[in-house]
Amino acid sequence: MQQPRFLDRMSHPHIITLVMATAFGPAAMNLFLPSLPLIAHYFNTEDSTVQLAVSLYLAATGLLQLAIGPLSDQYGRRPVLLGCISVALVATVVGIYATSIEMFLAARIFQGTAIAGMVVSRAAIRDMVDTDEAASRIGYVAMAMTLAPMVGPVVGGYLAEIFGWQATFWLIFGFGVVALVLVWGDMGETIHSLGGSFRSQLRAYPELLRSRRFMGYALTSTFASGAFFSFVGGSPFLANNFYQLPESEQGYYFALAAGGYLIGNFLSGRYSRRFGIDAMCVSGGVVASAGMLLALAFVPLGWFHPLAFYGPVFAIGVGNGLTMPNSSAGIVSARPRLAGSASGLGGFFQLGGGAILSGLSGHVLDPESGPLPLIIIMLACTVLSMATALYAAVVAKSLAKSENQPAN
Repeated sequence: MQQPRFLDRMSHPHIITLVMATAFGPAAMNLFLPSLPLIAHYFNTEDSTVQLAVSLYLAATGLLQLAIGPLSDQYGRRPVLLGCISVALVATVVGIYATSIEMFLAARIFQGTAIAGMVVSRAAIRDMVDTDEAASRIGYVAMAMTLAPMVGPVVGGYLAEIFGWQATFWLIFGFGVVALVLVWGDMGETIHSLGGSFRSQLRAYPELLRSRRFMGYALTSTFASGAFFSFVGGSPFLANNFYQLPESEQGYYFALAAGGYLIGNFLSGRYSRRFGIDAMCVSGGVVASAGMLLALAFVPLGWFHPLAFYGPVFAIGVGNGLTMPNSSAGIVSARPRLAGSASGLGGFFQLGGGAILSGLSGHVLDPESGPLPLIIIMLACTVLSMATALYAAVVAKSLAKSENQPAN
């Protein structure tokens, strides 16, 4: 296979294609967040019920990755990605025309197939390059695709306020169509030899679970993303019931975390090859924990302006931008021949944990509690991410020493 040539299905996929395919899942996750109160009013249901549109989506994406990864190892990256994006587009249309909250939530579950872009793109990058280069490329892909969740809530807030919540789903649909066209016209197959049966691919999971290196990076990714998904689960409630922000203004505050993530991804793309994935993961945990400690310090001082909470969350974005691309590279490099399965299982940990924490965050808050319960959950996640990153670094150095090769 030759070097990537844009819109040439006989070459490796261009980075633009990987960006759009990867961004479709986060776009489906983030664009409609400011619309949650409007959706609750439309279906005449409780805020906690509509919150399931977030947690069920995350749970579905976590479970789906258990199948998407092995399927991409067995049948190839390209056909699996095309099929999953198509299912997500159909589910998006069903969500727009849903006649009940149950139908809407079911559509959100099937919309979770959009996560295939993230799973397959990470595996495809690892197919093409080594570990540190993979971390760098994943960082640049993540940096570019961050524009979707950064701009998305702002645009989605205005669309929902002017045209109704369905307009945000039409925007998601348009985003997915562009991703589908690019994958169809540009993505050549990256896997050199297809795996065995689907059952044999699933049997790879115990091998991965026994890998201390895989588990170290997987848990690092899980806790880092858990801090962000806790924010996603709790911040809409705070914005509406504590800070009393209009939908259009909420998007700007949500964008602070995405802006931090953009910066962290740039730093990953720029420095992962120089410092290695372990140093970058640990640094990300330190930055994110410092931000949440700052937010915690504001509470006893009585500083309850929105920026006292959303400002420090910017550090969560920067920290995750450092941690996520590098932990993802570690996940798919622990067993290179099982890159697809590893990407899927790592994603299951990441988004499955995110679903739990998102649901928990939505239920521990009330108008009188303020942001404190959410800050505590997010701080716990960042500290655990830093601890597991240190564990992964120790394991990697131990394995490198025994194999007499560089740690990263």
